Amino acid sequence: MDNPNLPKVVEILPNMQKRFGSGTMLVPSPKEVDACIRRVHKGSVATVSQIRRFLAGQYSVDAACPLTTGIFIRIAAEAAEEDASKGKTRITPYWRVVKDDGSLNPKFPGGVERQAERLRAEGHRILPGAGKRAPRVVMAS
Repeated sequence: MDNPNLPKVVEILPNMQKRFGSGTMLVPSPKEVDACIRRVHKGSVATVSQIRRFLAGQYSVDAACPLTTGIFIRIAAEAAEEDASKGKTRITPYWRVVKDDGSLNPKFPGGVERQAERLRAEGHRILPGAGKRAPRVVMAS
């Protein structure tokens, strides 16, 4: 899970400037994303944007790459489940990461059902999905 070329700071590409503005962007390493997820305490959740802002803040850049951050969140989730299947109990709590609107991630191991189960076990309330909309956690305001 280690990439010697990451993390790196790059200029925000012109095609991304409408969304992020100009400046610099962090392309984080998988280890950094995993470490950030591990900071989310039991009973709390973090959105993908909060994770990206935290990572960007660590490097004093304007943004963190949404694509690589999202990919590495999913990799951390899959690695955590692999660790759990080997009997490890201290795994990365990926289930505490939700989309920006609080919705659960269907790409996580076990889908939204497994994520909802883990969040409920930590005391969270989950609102059911409707239509194509995924279930979502009730976010503290």
